[in-house]
Amino acid sequence: MNAPLSQPKLFATPQLFDCRDAFAETLEALAATDETVVAVCNDSVGSSKLGGFKTKFPERLVNVGIAEQNMVGVGAGLANGGRLPFVCAAACFLTGRALEQIKADIAYSNANVKLVGISSGMAYGELGPTHHSIEDFAWTRVLPNLPVIAPADRIETAAAIRWAASYAGPCFLRLSRVGVPDLLPEGHVFELGKANLLREGGDVTLIANGTLTHRILTAAKLLAERGIEARVLNMATVRPIDETAIIAAARETGAILTAEEHSIFGGLGSAVAEVVVDHAPVPMKRLGVPGVFAHTGSAEMLLDEYGMTPPAIADAAAALVQRKG
Repeated sequence: MNAPLSQPKLFATPQLFDCRDAFAETLEALAATDETVVAVCNDSVGSSKLGGFKTKFPERLVNVGIAEQNMVGVGAGLANGGRLPFVCAAACFLTGRALEQIKADIAYSNANVKLVGISSGMAYGELGPTHHSIEDFAWTRVLPNLPVIAPADRIETAAAIRWAASYAGPCFLRLSRVGVPDLLPEGHVFELGKANLLREGGDVTLIANGTLTHRILTAAKLLAERGIEARVLNMATVRPIDETAIIAAARETGAILTAEEHSIFGGLGSAVAEVVVDHAPVPMKRLGVPGVFAHTGSAEMLLDEYGMTPPAIADAAAALVQRKG
């Protein structure tokens, strides 16, 4: 686990940022200094925020059309030819339609391809269950050789993209289009498999990533008003997960709550629970989509509906503290 970071300020109305903008800006900066950097997409130049990349490096953008399986294969071929491909698509289609190619062409072949799942979780909320990507952690984290990463804000997104470019192997980066506040300090350096301690606490541990990290921080503030001090971990890396931080949290706080924009089956909560049950069993609660097809509605509304408002998270954590006995 990384050393504690300065606790982010919690404003009533914080400025929100789209992590796709940080991705696009960082990718363009990388491409300006490394001519091997290429982008591959599935007719998603707009939603992947690749418009600027297309203007600056038109010969380095490959748009395969709505053909995700081909897209992943093209990415693998480009990597084999010495290029550094960032393969970008809506997370639901990238991981759902092209899972076999991700398994065989990318993970099994250990191809140096960076998979970027855009608009993950329930970010396409109004388009309904076909466009929700609430299974992608489960599908990708089971594959060998494939780190799975979900940054919490624009700063961590930029850091994770820079890390991915320097990493000699494949990875899956899960980026939402839902605005989130800054949580990590400017200049943050991403470390694979390392959680960020955002808040100290000894009564219970709250763990999240992506769009849920700022919500659990707010929940921790609400818990403090009730005399409960919550440790907060940003677990951006789902695989390889930070076992050291999880085991320490279990032993030192005695209870763990996870929250994620994903099904409660197979995702972050399941990954944390696997470590807890093997090394330090304590009461746990997994918040997420409860094993259903999430229906139509904005991402914020759906997260609220599935019990992930900050007050609901705080209530669930307080109940866990009571279970500690």
